[in-house]
Order: sequence, then C-alpha cells, then structure tokens
Amino acid sequence: MKFLETLKKYQQQFLIVLFFLLLLKSCGTNSEVSKLRKEISQLDANLRKEIKLEGSKSEKRMIQATDRKMLDVQRQTEIDKEIDKLNGK
Repeated sequence: MKFLETLKKYQQQFLIVLFFLLLLKSCGTNSEVSKLRKEISQLDANLRKEIKLEGSKSEKRMIQATDRKMLDVQRQTEIDKEIDKLNGK
C-alpha cells in the first residue's frame, strides 16, 4: 500500500523520468541502424561478387568438359579475364 501511495504522489515526476530514460535509449538506435545498413550493403556486394566468381568458374568447367569450338575457347579466355578481375589480379 505504501508503494502505491508513493507512486500516486510522485506520478508526474516518475513519468517524466521514464520518458527521459526512453528518449536517451532511443538516441543511439539511429546510429546502430546506420551501421547495420552499411554492413549489410558490404555483405551484399561481397556475396554478389562471390556468386559471379563461382558462376564464371562453373561456366569454365562446363566449357572444358564439352567439345571445344573456337567460340568456346574465346569465351573461356573471357571467363579467365573475369575471374582475374574479380579476384583482384
């Protein structure tokens, strides 16, 4: 009972303090969201690069496994250049 009486007496001050604490807690949220967005963008770019690299390697293996024609050899050379470019060479 004493707690409820104290709460009623200081209700307005309690709400102001609670509001202030919630405000302080939410201030850092925007910077955290920005950091997460940046990290997700970097991961997305790395994933796209990795998918393209593995796709090129797979296409090269497919060309090597089949009968070679002049177009296939030229494409294989293009793929080698793409792979080197993606690997940063």
